[in-house]
Amino acid sequence: MNAVLKPEKDSQAFYDSQMLPPEKRGVSFEALFYKQLQVVTTKIHETENIDQIILDASPDICKLFNADRLTLYAVNEDRTAIVSKLKTGLNSSKELKLPISAQSLAGYCAFSKRMLNIADVYDEEALKRIDPALSFATAKEIDRRSGYRTKQLMIVPILDGETLHGVLQVINNKSDQPFGDLEVEGATQLCKTLATAIRQRMQKAEEGQRRRATKYDGLVSAGVMTADELAHCIQQAREEAKPVEHVLMASFSIRPAQIGPSLAKFFGMPYEPFNAGRIRSEQLHGSLKREFLQEQGWIPLEESPEGLVVMCLDPEATRGSRIVPQVFSRLSKFTYRVTTQTEFEETLAQIYGAGGEEGASIDELLADLSAPVDDEGSEDFGDSAAADNELVKFVNKVIVDAYNMKVSDIHVEPLPGKAKTGIRFRIDGSLQPYIEVPAHFRQAMVTRLKIMCDLDISEKRKPQDGKIKFKKFGPLDIELRVATIPSAGGVEDVVMRILAAGEPIPLEKLGLTPHNKERLEKTVSKPYGLFYVCGPTGSGKTTTLHSILKFLNTPDTKIWTAEDPVEITQKGLRQVQINKKAGIDFALVMRAFLRADPDIIMVGESRDKETVSMGVEASLTGHLVFSTLHTNSAPESIIRLLDMGMDPFNFADALLGILAQRLAKKLCDCKTEYFPDADEVKLFVTEYAEELRHSAAWKADYAGEAKKLYENWVKLYGQDGRLKFYKANGCDKCNKTGYKGRIGLHELLVADDPTKRLIQERARVAELFASAVEGGMRTLKMDGMEKIMMGMTDLKQVRSVCIK
Repeated sequence: MNAVLKPEKDSQAFYDSQMLPPEKRGVSFEALFYKQLQVVTTKIHETENIDQIILDASPDICKLFNADRLTLYAVNEDRTAIVSKLKTGLNSSKELKLPISAQSLAGYCAFSKRMLNIADVYDEEALKRIDPALSFATAKEIDRRSGYRTKQLMIVPILDGETLHGVLQVINNKSDQPFGDLEVEGATQLCKTLATAIRQRMQKAEEGQRRRATKYDGLVSAGVMTADELAHCIQQAREEAKPVEHVLMASFSIRPAQIGPSLAKFFGMPYEPFNAGRIRSEQLHGSLKREFLQEQGWIPLEESPEGLVVMCLDPEATRGSRIVPQVFSRLSKFTYRVTTQTEFEETLAQIYGAGGEEGASIDELLADLSAPVDDEGSEDFGDSAAADNELVKFVNKVIVDAYNMKVSDIHVEPLPGKAKTGIRFRIDGSLQPYIEVPAHFRQAMVTRLKIMCDLDISEKRKPQDGKIKFKKFGPLDIELRVATIPSAGGVEDVVMRILAAGEPIPLEKLGLTPHNKERLEKTVSKPYGLFYVCGPTGSGKTTTLHSILKFLNTPDTKIWTAEDPVEITQKGLRQVQINKKAGIDFALVMRAFLRADPDIIMVGESRDKETVSMGVEASLTGHLVFSTLHTNSAPESIIRLLDMGMDPFNFADALLGILAQRLAKKLCDCKTEYFPDADEVKLFVTEYAEELRHSAAWKADYAGEAKKLYENWVKLYGQDGRLKFYKANGCDKCNKTGYKGRIGLHELLVADDPTKRLIQERARVAELFASAVEGGMRTLKMDGMEKIMMGMTDLKQVRSVCIK
């Protein structure tokens, strides 16, 4: 009987056999190959960390396949590309990122989930037989620079079922032979092992993440809440971008005094609660700014026998930063104590004051305003009162509250005589009372607002427009558009629009139905033409236009916009602010754009014939032009533009489409679902089909079409073969109204051939409407009714914003 070889002798015998031609390797080579494969797979399973697996096993994998090099790729987070995790034999440490597509061999393997075994990657014909799009051009360039010659490649997808984790690329057989069937089988098995190992490590990491200790575990051990409730709170805080502590206090009414001991247990340090008797010390706090302590998360409290007592949110981070000993260099001893976020903020407010208008309530600020003054007194007093510190705080507080409550407009509405001045906020399209201000502060408050937007405070007979850059006066970086209007009784109303500055909303989050989204993307992707967004003031036209521009904004596109004001900014756009005082209006800027090599032009408003004419001219000369109109519906917009004097033939040629929109109140999460009865469903279908009944199919067979429509709805939105609706309920979150936020209702008219022909014939609105609906347009009401079935709103809200 032959003696059993030791593992190292097995390995050596295997490596010696590898260098022989396949026909001379002998029958024992296959057994040795699988034994060596077993060694590699065992090593993979024994390694804890995924990156460590790759590092530890790579030399053995190269030896197993007698390969010169290997590259191992992992799938990136959004699963659009593979990224190199390991490259043996290459000097460059730069990651290789390859799209999951036929642009590269490894990318093709990931895309097709097929292994590739290529005898010579420079054989273009062989690559074309695999896929006509395949090429080795990029890698050839790398070979040329490095002086290395890639020849044999074996590329295997790392698959766990249908889930792709990465790609293993084995490069150049040292025996200069194509990789054989044995190597292919071995590589396939190895990638299965890698996939299993990666899945197990990922699951373990996720479990570890779930089980990781948190600062609030003490609440569970103290029986204040269950582990599941805590996990839910942490998840909710992550989703809502709020501190966990705020969620615990709001959802479970947990007090800071209960949270503090849990923090102390976690950090292994004493808990420092809020002490109402604490006073400001000039020696400790005099040289320290409130903002600095807020940012650093610590407050010096008092000197004690143990050293300077420092209240911290994260004592480990505070102690590790070594900032406290640098600030108090005269002291040598420090004792750190942990506190809750709430008590930290209370202590900061106690030492430094309530933080101005943000800290005090609006009622407290109103109560703190100066004693009553005679409103009929001199104007000079009004000016001095406007500069008074308490009034400044009050006005700032109104604006800060409005911003935090997601208000779109602030209405200051004074009444003559001794009547109070009302302040109302428009929230989700509806005006709501906010507070009433005594009559004697009426003029001072209006004067303060005029000063903030640099208006003429002595002019009280004419309307004035201005803008407040609030960053100069308060804690928020926002802008407000201000209009003052003299009203009956010698008083002035002020209306302030909070401008929605920031990033554009992605097109997929705009609330378009799949039907409208597909048609809109197809329409605006045309190389030239004219596209309008129409609707009343405040219906979200600018927001929609910027979402469309974000969709079209690519590095190879030049986009000019003329806006009044510039509310939303995005990288890649060249945006121009209209300034009528300086003579810069839409028509002037439009003429300038046409000389500035544009691909896409966006004009904030088409108010006059000149602006519209230039839009038509620009679209006919190869530019894509976007603009807004104040009209009720998409077909009505066409008639409005023709009435402005547009040539019907040029306009019909230029027009791509018109999107009409409204904003309807959105149902709060507290909504309740119900199944409507047969009568309600029948009325719903009849109301939806109001515009459809003019089309040929509905005229021919109304009952059959109505049945098909209902069946399609049940398939898309129903449950258990029935339609499901939702109704408003009311909770604290939505202030018992049942509605929170707003959603867009859309009516997209695409200028197809029948529509263009009707425009040329100057057809009536009704004819345009009928043609558009037959061509696939969903009216505002139809779109709203689909969103009712999607659970976004209800019929009452849709009817309130749709004329028909």
